[in-house]
Amino acid sequence: MPNCLVIEDDTETRDYLCSGLRAAGYAVQAEANGESGNRRLQETRWDVVVLDRMLPGQVDGIGILEQMRARGDGTPVLILSALNSVDERVRGLRAGSDDYLTKPFVMSELLARVENLSRRNTWSRDATTLQVADLQLDVRTMRVTRQGATITLQPREFRLLEYLMRHEGQIVTRTMLLEGVWEYHFDPQTNVIDVQISRLRSKIDKDFSPALIHTVRGAGYVLSAAPTYGPSAR
Repeated sequence: MPNCLVIEDDTETRDYLCSGLRAAGYAVQAEANGESGNRRLQETRWDVVVLDRMLPGQVDGIGILEQMRARGDGTPVLILSALNSVDERVRGLRAGSDDYLTKPFVMSELLARVENLSRRNTWSRDATTLQVADLQLDVRTMRVTRQGATITLQPREFRLLEYLMRHEGQIVTRTMLLEGVWEYHFDPQTNVIDVQISRLRSKIDKDFSPALIHTVRGAGYVLSAAPTYGPSAR
C-alpha cells in the first residue's frame, strides 16, 4: 500500500483529500501546517506528498518544497493551490514540485496525478543499481564500490547501506532502521545500530572523501555527499 502525506490547513479540504486517497488504496497521514508537515517529512519515507501552496505559520508550501530539495529529498510532490496564474505554476515547478493542480479540483483528476507520481517513485525505489557520489551498489550482485575500489560488506552491512542509499538525503531514524533493516517492530534497547553504522563508516568513509554517512544529533542518520544539517557526529 503506497503511503501519502497530505499537508493542508483547511479542515474540509484535508478531510476530503484523506477520504479520497484512502478509498483509492493509499495509507494517508495528514498535517495542518508547515512546521508539523516538515517534521513528518523527515521522520518517514513517503511515496508521494500532496502539498498545499498556502499554509499558515512560518513556512509555506514553497518553503517546504525548497527545504526538501535542498536536503536531497526527491519524494514526488503535487502542489495543490488556489493560485492559478501561469507565474505561480512556474514558480511551484521551479521550486521542485513534480506536478501542480489548482483548486477547486476534481478528485478523479487528483487521484490520477497522484497515482502517476507514486508509480514513478516506485520504479525509482525498485532500482537495482544505486549511486551516491562515487559510491555504487548493485543489488543483484551485492557488489559495492567506491572510487572504483571494491568494498566487502557483510550481509547486514549491505542491507543497511542499501537502505541508507535508497533514502539518500533523508534523515533515517532508529525506528526506520530497526523496521527496515532488522525487521524489528519494537526497540530492543541495544546499541546494534550504532555498532553497524560504525563498521559501515570504517569501510565506506575511512579511506575516502567526502564522508557520506552522517549523524544528525537527536534524529538519526543521513547518507549524503552534501548534508545540510549542520555538524555531524562521526
